[in-house]
Amino acid sequence: MDLAELFEQGGPLMWVILASSVVGTAVFLERLWSLQRARVLPRSFVDRIRAMVSKGKTSEALLLCEENGSSVAMLMAAALRAFGYEKNRAEIKEAVEEVGNREVAGLDRNVEIVGTVASASPLIGLLGTVIGMIQVFQGFVETYPAVRPDAFAQGIWQALITTAAGLTVAIPMLMAYKFLQGRNDRIIVAMEEDAMGIVDLLEDAMRSTRAQRRADAERRRSEPSAAAPEPHEAGR
Repeated sequence: MDLAELFEQGGPLMWVILASSVVGTAVFLERLWSLQRARVLPRSFVDRIRAMVSKGKTSEALLLCEENGSSVAMLMAAALRAFGYEKNRAEIKEAVEEVGNREVAGLDRNVEIVGTVASASPLIGLLGTVIGMIQVFQGFVETYPAVRPDAFAQGIWQALITTAAGLTVAIPMLMAYKFLQGRNDRIIVAMEEDAMGIVDLLEDAMRSTRAQRRADAERRRSEPSAAAPEPHEAGR
């Protein structure tokens, strides 16, 4: 018996299991593409922004972050924007966390669909088996005592097809779901580290700016005031 005959023997719920497997696979592939580190967390871009911030080029760095559009760029842009408004470290960090929550929600988008397929597929298969067993025993009661044991056994194994199909879909979907969760967690941790690195650099820049301002103020105070011009003697 080939797969097409097995599929037909499994009943209408086999179509539900097939549809769920197609949806789960499509979402997994889409998330796999979207969660590439090069798209979410481009390392060369992060290093470039750090170098620019270290040199005090915060305005240029902000423009690059807004043009890049990656998740880590949005976090860095929030930090640089808050720095431009002369916020302190706590306020800069709060701005980064606010944007970070939105970016994390975007990274997690649709991942739960894969988990739902992994959880629901065996239950759908079990439902098909239960329905099949009900039909088998109903037929047994209606045809008793003329029912043959081989017909009874055939009805049971046909009913178990949906359970096997549900498990066949659920196991790889569960592995795919855990894989996506793990990748998400690693990316989020790396994003937080890079964002906090920018916050630290901005804090150093703020300290340097304040120190420079204090030095300028002290220098102005220490400079001798210009002597007032002496009045010209009145002509005799």
